[in-house]
Amino acid sequence: MSTPLLGKRILLAKPGLDGHDAGAKVIALALRDAGAEVIYTGLRKSPAYIVRVAVDEDVDAVGLSVLSGSHKELTREVVAGLKAAGAQDIPVFVGGTIPPDDRALLLDAGAGGVFTSDMPLAAVIDELAAKIR
Repeated sequence: MSTPLLGKRILLAKPGLDGHDAGAKVIALALRDAGAEVIYTGLRKSPAYIVRVAVDEDVDAVGLSVLSGSHKELTREVVAGLKAAGAQDIPVFVGGTIPPDDRALLLDAGAGGVFTSDMPLAAVIDELAAKIR
């Protein structure tokens, strides 16, 4: 298997009150298989906590997995928190249950990419690898 993310450190986070993380675990395994070191925060983490871990762990990217419908607010808060911490160079990617109409809003809010469950894992990995180089 190819390792397009070899040496990259990626933080996966489940912000907000969402208690379902099966999708995040599938992505974590795919990232690992693509060569990334994955740091998973676990469930129900605040944007401030996610920012602190991203900075402390010196990650190359942050992936937010959101199924609760609060993806717009949580993405804005994480992006703003990274900027306030002087870490605006860390790209934030969002995945989960994202209505098609919200994609442009998330990108405008600073997300580097938006991934949904209908995307093949290989396409997600390829897009991430291209954007975090």
